[in-house]
Amino acid sequence: MSVNSFGHLFRVTTWGESHGPALGATVDGCPPNVPVDAEMLQVWLDKRRPGQNKNTTQRNEPDAVKILSGVFDGKSTGTPIQLMIENTDQRSRDYGEISQTFRPGHADITYHQKYGNRDYRGGGRSSARETAARVAAGGVAREAIKALVPGLEIKGYMTRMGDVEIDRDAFDWDAIEQNDFWIPNGADKAQEWEDYLQALRKAHDSVGAEIEVVARGVPAGIGAPIYGKLDTDLAAAMMSINAVKGVEIGEGMAAARLKGTENADEIYMGENGPEYSSNHAGGILGGISTGQDVVVRFAVKPTSSILTPRQSIRIDGSPIEVVTKGRHDPCVGIRAVPVAEAMMACVILDHLLLHRGQVGENQGKIG
Repeated sequence: MSVNSFGHLFRVTTWGESHGPALGATVDGCPPNVPVDAEMLQVWLDKRRPGQNKNTTQRNEPDAVKILSGVFDGKSTGTPIQLMIENTDQRSRDYGEISQTFRPGHADITYHQKYGNRDYRGGGRSSARETAARVAAGGVAREAIKALVPGLEIKGYMTRMGDVEIDRDAFDWDAIEQNDFWIPNGADKAQEWEDYLQALRKAHDSVGAEIEVVARGVPAGIGAPIYGKLDTDLAAAMMSINAVKGVEIGEGMAAARLKGTENADEIYMGENGPEYSSNHAGGILGGISTGQDVVVRFAVKPTSSILTPRQSIRIDGSPIEVVTKGRHDPCVGIRAVPVAEAMMACVILDHLLLHRGQVGENQGKIG
């Protein structure tokens, strides 16, 4: 079995490879009469699109999305929405030398061990190019969320890239989309990040990153205990993104260093309902949203495609020194930000629909 779908009521299936003719997503379960058109989806795809600046891969894809079904007169019909993005700037010749070689850090070897057949051109199905389809699906999810919970906002940003990190004391939401790195700091900090990354690129190296994504305005009560937890699905969604090696909710791993008196978010009654002294829980308790910001953080590994020689083996088991040619992101975390936002949107919408189907309005009133 090859699992290419995620979600419960709002279900997304992605298809296609990095160097195939096209890739895309089938979105099933979108409520009817949600405004959807290619132009509004393109806004989100343009955030992820490669080749926009010198800090990302120079593969120049327009990532123009086409809607093939499920939309009529600019609104969803309630039937499956088929989204397609054509590949136009493949350079498959860059990968001819590795057809019989396993690149260190890539899924080449595991795909071969599982399937006995792999598309070596750009990584095939394991390529980060697959995430364009997720971003298109996330655009549909955002529009549906807007109809169900006006004011709910999802925003992602980088918090660390190798040895450099953001200044949380100077956090500026408005700065996030004003720089190439999606960091919530000013131009001076962005320049520091660029200088650091360009030095690594010149050294034929790459670097990992940490991304945080926040959903503000999520109503209390979505999610479910044990196997239907909101944080379970969020963790799975983020972990499914290419190159992700660790996921945290709220305080995450740092909670292991805290005492109970420090970690538990104290509760007070405010004018509009419960309020909390802090948000170590990341907006989720027992798998159910508290009404606070939902905060997810994840780490991506350094891009494995580098020009520095690395030791590996061929399919016949013989040793070989590998230099990975082609056009690659020196830090894949940069373009992971819009992907994280899309996955958050898909999961949040899925749980809003699940909650509406089982409960309707929140049952437990306070105050």
